[in-house]
Amino acid sequence: MLLLGVNIDHAATVRQARYRLADQANDPAVEPDPVALAMAAERAGADGITIHLREDRRHIQEHDVWRARGTIATRLNLEMSCTPAMTEFALRLKPDSVCLVPENRTEVTTEGGLDIVGNRDRVQATIEAMNAAGISTSLFIDPEPEQIELGAKLRAPWIELHTGAYANSYYTPRRAAELARLRHGAELGHRCGLTVNAGHGINYVNIAEVRTLPHLHELNIGHSIISRALFTGIEEAVREMKARMNP
Repeated sequence: MLLLGVNIDHAATVRQARYRLADQANDPAVEPDPVALAMAAERAGADGITIHLREDRRHIQEHDVWRARGTIATRLNLEMSCTPAMTEFALRLKPDSVCLVPENRTEVTTEGGLDIVGNRDRVQATIEAMNAAGISTSLFIDPEPEQIELGAKLRAPWIELHTGAYANSYYTPRRAAELARLRHGAELGHRCGLTVNAGHGINYVNIAEVRTLPHLHELNIGHSIISRALFTGIEEAVREMKARMNP
């Protein structure tokens, strides 16, 4: 059974479009509530909740993360940049796991994997701090051998393969090659002793191929589920994705 982590960031994106300057923690008019959405996703079968506290705070806010930590019934996976400030926040929060991701101030959402080869010292310091605190670390990386092998050397127990290049090429001639890259990356990660997850751009169509990748443990999906929820509601959107992941 493939596990499903539901990313709730874009519920907060909708909220921030209207209530960015409001007293969000105390104003009952503020909506939607991403934590309430997370709880509904759990009722529908989500195996974990993923939440990304960006340094620029463009969607999720600190009060969302603290409420989620004290409210959800499954697992909290905190996506975070590899900085001292976010490391300190994670050590106070004590999520079940963290996923180290890159951040670009001009992007709307995370684009591309974290270059752990080029940022080895920062990544290693964060992994060591999380390991010492008993928090599992996942590395959001492209399916490149040097990135995967270094992730294993740095003692990160998990990797999350960035599926964005595959998703973006789904309707192009590059699709087969990108899927093959992911397959080779998953196989290498498994040989290196890593737990292999995947995420970014996975939707209700391409899941039919993504779920065939070897050794997958969990998929983290946000945008597509939130988009489907606009038409069906979050619980039906989560149930349908789980059914397509594990037909």
